[in-house]
Amino acid sequence: MLRKWFATPLWKRVIAALVLGIATGFIWGPEAESIKWIGDAFVRAIRMLVVPLVFLSLVAGVASIGDLRKLGAVGWRAMLLFVVTGQIAVWLGLGLGTLFAPGSGLDTTALNPGPVPEPATTSAVDMVLSIIPDNPVAVMADGQVLPLIVFALLVGIGIVMAKEQGEPLARLFDSGAVVMQKVTGIVMELTPFGVFALMAWVAGTLGLDALSALGQLVLLNYLGCLLIIGLMYTAIVRLLAGLPVIAFFRGIVDAAAVAYSTASSNAALPVTLRCAQRNLGVSRPTSSFVISLGATINMDGTAMYLGLATIFGAQIFGVDLTFADYLLISVLATVGSVGAAGIPGTGLIMMALVFGAVGVPLETIAFVAGVDRIMDMMRTATNVTGDSAVTVAVATMTGEIDRAEMISADDI
Repeated sequence: MLRKWFATPLWKRVIAALVLGIATGFIWGPEAESIKWIGDAFVRAIRMLVVPLVFLSLVAGVASIGDLRKLGAVGWRAMLLFVVTGQIAVWLGLGLGTLFAPGSGLDTTALNPGPVPEPATTSAVDMVLSIIPDNPVAVMADGQVLPLIVFALLVGIGIVMAKEQGEPLARLFDSGAVVMQKVTGIVMELTPFGVFALMAWVAGTLGLDALSALGQLVLLNYLGCLLIIGLMYTAIVRLLAGLPVIAFFRGIVDAAAVAYSTASSNAALPVTLRCAQRNLGVSRPTSSFVISLGATINMDGTAMYLGLATIFGAQIFGVDLTFADYLLISVLATVGSVGAAGIPGTGLIMMALVFGAVGVPLETIAFVAGVDRIMDMMRTATNVTGDSAVTVAVATMTGEIDRAEMISADDI
């Protein structure tokens, strides 16, 4: 029985837990709160991962560049495109959440999330000073994510500058990042139990209203991803790369399919490299560098979703967000998505990061955990498509693409 449980793909177990949890909640009613502690344990396990996963992943990602000279003609263009598209994506998520307001009108008083924090009133100078950690250890202990990110980036840059002397530390952080990915995988195995308990609690307490809000969130997630692919990536391929859009999408269909089915950028990485080199005509050095870099730092779908989910949580719990909060969300969602390991489920961990920074109750995770896999599949396909779009754009700018090979993608 246990062997059959683990042989079943995690996403199928999560969907089954979602359905059973909703049914149990409707049957049991408000008494379903008695099993909420199981969901609370799951949320605590997610919070446990935030600091070590973000710190180790960011340091390892920056250190993996290996040589700052690699950020020359290819590197700076790729980094610029990844940052710009990430910002556009997160503001798209914030805009969709604000415009359609999927969490408005939902009475969550029965969930008792605790007191709603007042909007932050810190000045611009205070915000700048707050991102510079005066004590990195205290920052980690307190879970202050933004200064932690700054410190992690500086450590990664220091390792790169140290060259050979920094290689042992680079390997250490890379090993640590791999270990944390494995630990994340262990925690993700708890997802069916957490989803069952949380959905039973939510459905038993809020009824159909909660399901309606969830459905809107899923639709907006897909809409946002489709807009990113159909507008932003199409513009990059056509305007920056000057390449035929239909041939491009035909060339990456295998990578997008693997990304959608596995919800893992890492699982799709070999296929994405193959598509870029064989179907799109990108040189091996350029495709290997940009796509590998993109698999680490380009998470446009995740960034869009983090913005959307934060607005959703603020709406259902009545948290008033200021424009300064929006700016903070845009920074954390972009940089936080960099720290998102390319494995299924880490979007939940990044949510805990962003929610805590702007005062959105972590109970929001109870709403989205059950349907996160459905949304994660589309977000991952978006991320992989973005890796390929930026790769062909950079390759075109640097003369590292065989246009004849690209045109032959029409025959794929």
